[in-house]
Amino acid sequence: MGLEPISIEATTLPDAWFVCVDSIFEYGRQWTVQQGSYEGQKRWELDHVTVHIKHPGARPLIPEMPSYLDHIPPPTTMEYVSDYITYLMTDMAPKKNETYTYGERIAGEYLETVIRGVLETCKGSQIQTVIDRFKRNHGTNQCSMSVAKPADIHLSDPPCLREIDCRIIAPDGLHEGEEPALHFIVYFRSWDLWGGFSANLAAIRLMQEYMAKEIGVEAGEIIAASKGLHLYDHTWDIAKLRTAR
Repeated sequence: MGLEPISIEATTLPDAWFVCVDSIFEYGRQWTVQQGSYEGQKRWELDHVTVHIKHPGARPLIPEMPSYLDHIPPPTTMEYVSDYITYLMTDMAPKKNETYTYGERIAGEYLETVIRGVLETCKGSQIQTVIDRFKRNHGTNQCSMSVAKPADIHLSDPPCLREIDCRIIAPDGLHEGEEPALHFIVYFRSWDLWGGFSANLAAIRLMQEYMAKEIGVEAGEIIAASKGLHLYDHTWDIAKLRTAR
């Protein structure tokens, strides 16, 4: 038996999380981490997943447990998302034992920070470069913001988020009645379904909304992919309560 890639269609960010939790137990495989973070722990992991989220801007951006499951803690909070967005979108220095931050890679120069989760100014960064290029012309597929560097192969804990690819359909490529929108295609090398997925996507969505507003278009859809969407063994029991398995 070889790899078993799956594709998921979701309406909202919380819907994407719930469907992925169900899918990981149905289509995933168990293995033990032999090198890297959480060495020695077991994972339940999908070989490869593509998640197409049609309405990622629908609120709430993070999962809320139904009342009959209120004894299960949600995977994240908006307070955590607010902190994460600074990590994602500013060039804050790495903390002790960190070798990078996502914002350090994406932002480059200092970005004035967020108030209520929305970036106020943005200078000299990949983010601003994408905004400026799309302001000039929607018809390009070259606006891809990279987190990864070749030297990352030597890190003991290389970045999980690798790429945020941006796309606005060129005017002559739009279908009848379709409006221009900024779409994101995101790739994670490895992705913690319980500890990262929801917070990551909520923060990425807020960044997408900020950029779309600056460009003057709608914030569109998100397609997220990973060859390592996983649950660590310390979350299996809680996740199975969510799926009633």
